[in-house]
Amino acid sequence: MYDDAAPRRLTVLGSTGSIGVNTLDVVAHLGGRERFEIMALTGNGNIELLAEQARATGARLAVTADESQYVALKDALAGSGTEVAAGRSGLAEAASMEADWVMGAIVGTAGLAPTLTAAARGATIALANKECLVSAGELFVKAVRDGGGKLIPVDSEHSAIFQCLETDQRHALERVILTASGGPFRTFSREQMANVTLQSARTHPNWSMGLKISVGSASMFNKALEMIEAKHLFNVTPEQIEVVVHPQSVVHSMVGYADGAVIAQLGVPDMRTAIGYALTYPARPQLPVDRLDFAKIARLDFEAPDEERFPALRLARTALKRGGVQAAVMNAAEETAFDAFVEERIGFLDMADIAERVMDEMTGFAPATSIEDVYAADAEARRRAAEAISRMEKAA
Repeated sequence: MYDDAAPRRLTVLGSTGSIGVNTLDVVAHLGGRERFEIMALTGNGNIELLAEQARATGARLAVTADESQYVALKDALAGSGTEVAAGRSGLAEAASMEADWVMGAIVGTAGLAPTLTAAARGATIALANKECLVSAGELFVKAVRDGGGKLIPVDSEHSAIFQCLETDQRHALERVILTASGGPFRTFSREQMANVTLQSARTHPNWSMGLKISVGSASMFNKALEMIEAKHLFNVTPEQIEVVVHPQSVVHSMVGYADGAVIAQLGVPDMRTAIGYALTYPARPQLPVDRLDFAKIARLDFEAPDEERFPALRLARTALKRGGVQAAVMNAAEETAFDAFVEERIGFLDMADIAERVMDEMTGFAPATSIEDVYAADAEARRRAAEAISRMEKAA
């Protein structure tokens, strides 16, 4: 059981998603209400699950981002003692509560504002939302620094790097190496990838993840976003960021030092390891995850990624080189294209083509100095991506 002097006050932004569900599973294993006081839980449309979570944890506040679901959530929590709120104001209220730890797990740019609010007030942020660093990296890191809080990554790759970094040897850091499983299409040709279906793209060979992350893994857009996150998380240059394909997903990432040493973090592909580490840092609690059997694994394979078949990696390097709002533009265009792919309006490879087209169209935008600038670039990128999708459909 996790041992601490007093219960840690925890807010979970995005509790009904994959990361949020796993977070509350870890909380329950570590002692539940004895070790964690749940300040707020937020979700979107899954009101039944959100209400169930709030009752089970005794959360002070439950928030649905969908204002039309406010009454349904209030009815579901009647008599529980949990307060209910909805919409952007509800998310802001949840982020403003005096939680020591905030799990930032809202998917997409919707998670940016509330997580930024929590960072600015000095909370320790366990970060699973990619857009906070991809779309607003400099702003977000500054908010954490100015607020006096901490930023602990939850993505398995960044958690691995975080664990491998020797704080007194940062001057000797040479490179960070992000591993990628290669997804379900690792051995596919471009011709084969052009015809893949949503069902095949959502099935990851190693990890159990939500739809958006699974498809992002298949296209390697997730890895592209992780490259950008790594720059802001670890204050490294684009040249220090490497990606290597590792099909077994046992080595979660590595750090290379000036003396040639490489330190790796290994484990079974289970998000609860990174979540538990983030929630109890700097402790290492006992967690109910499988242990590695090296004799059974027998071998670990690595190969260079093919940026022709997986152009998302090349687009990430382009965004890092150009700077400004290019990363936000890439992310927004890809999210718009992803929605169109899910709706079967475009093909799998079209997602990268649309993102690149919009990035090239928006090279002249100034760097973001506020969250409003980020939202403006994001909205313009989505508009242009939607237009590109419409033209593509008409030409088909």
